[in-house]
Amino acid sequence: MTDTLPVAEVARLGSEILREVGTAVVGMREPLELALATILAGGHVLFEDVPGTGKTLAARSLATALGLDFARLQCTPDLLPSDITGSSVWDPQRADFTFRPGPVFTGLFLADEINRTAPKTQSALLEAMAERQVTVEGTSRPLALPFHVVATSNPVEYEGTYPLPEAQLDRFMVRLAVGYPSREGEQTVLARRIARRQEAAPVAQVVDATTVRAMQAGVEALAVDPDVLAYCVDLAAATRSHPALEVGASPRGSQNLVLLARAIAVLEGRDLVLPEDVKRVAVPVLSHRLTLTATSWASGRRAEDVVTELLAQVPGPATVRQT
Repeated sequence: MTDTLPVAEVARLGSEILREVGTAVVGMREPLELALATILAGGHVLFEDVPGTGKTLAARSLATALGLDFARLQCTPDLLPSDITGSSVWDPQRADFTFRPGPVFTGLFLADEINRTAPKTQSALLEAMAERQVTVEGTSRPLALPFHVVATSNPVEYEGTYPLPEAQLDRFMVRLAVGYPSREGEQTVLARRIARRQEAAPVAQVVDATTVRAMQAGVEALAVDPDVLAYCVDLAAATRSHPALEVGASPRGSQNLVLLARAIAVLEGRDLVLPEDVKRVAVPVLSHRLTLTATSWASGRRAEDVVTELLAQVPGPATVRQT
């Protein structure tokens, strides 16, 4: 049975993890905190931004600080599903086929430039993300827990890329943009690179996989006020009737709002989820689940703008009761 850490201990360890990752990754405090909260909430992360902004470094640094096994796969158009899940190979000593696990059998799996591989191969991750297992040659093989996917995507380049299917996008709890660092932040990146005299940025391990599971159990143990639950439902429902949207957020969207807002509250050392926590995570949780109408898309409107507009329109709970 997995131990359950109290809120204060989860917050303390979370702060140490972010501080350690911050020694290698500069100027990404908000995306990193949301990524850590997503992992503690049991979800998967999609980093969508231009190349060279530190997405891969952030994923690798998080895996190291969390003490999780890490595997990185560079996605290409000729990648096959078996390159992710593994396959059976002939073993001449046993005179039989032996299953050779693919890179998905790890703690934190980085799918780099996931939109460069074909939808058939992208779908090989769908079962792993949803069920924490893969089915190869008719046999289902469970993945060790914790298991999380961090994927990166380039939103600017379209040649040789394949849009992620809506079903797979929906499996990512958040879509995060890193953005360019500030002038001071970029200067810090350069100074640290010169000072360490090597390309690799060392990150120390803070916890291990067993402690991560205990932290996740601590997040799961936190109750959420019914008014906050109703607010999450109202936000998701508002996307389904908005005139700028063809498709709104699914019930998984409202569920992920609650789960991530709860993880954020725990990381801040609170045993109470506030409406402000929901507002903070609404854009990264909901925007990638929305489909704009053709008119809205042609006019340059973004899904993020619609979510921001709804946050101003949908009334939140007046009070939240202490549990």
